[in-house]
Amino acid sequence: MLAELHKSTPEEAKEQRVTLGLWLKSLREAEGLSQRDLADRLSLDYYTFISQLENGRGKIPAHRYAEWAVALGQDPKSFVRELLRYYEPLTYQILFEDVAG
Repeated sequence: MLAELHKSTPEEAKEQRVTLGLWLKSLREAEGLSQRDLADRLSLDYYTFISQLENGRGKIPAHRYAEWAVALGQDPKSFVRELLRYYEPLTYQILFEDVAG
């Protein structure tokens, strides 16, 4: 039986996306990349997508997680785990936190 899982409110979900955006921005800046540079690395048509993500709007498409990890100099498993923490907090709790009751 699982212990109580916490379901995010819409406000919490928005805060989580903003926090994730700040993390993505810090990774990009640590690589010395502008938003346009990162968009070029990822073959994105619009660098404004990077801005949207960094401001807590939108999601990285799941089929591109590994490409994003490489573009940002991250280990893909660790990168995806961090994305799950913010995009799918209940899934993250089940997979990575002690939720057994």
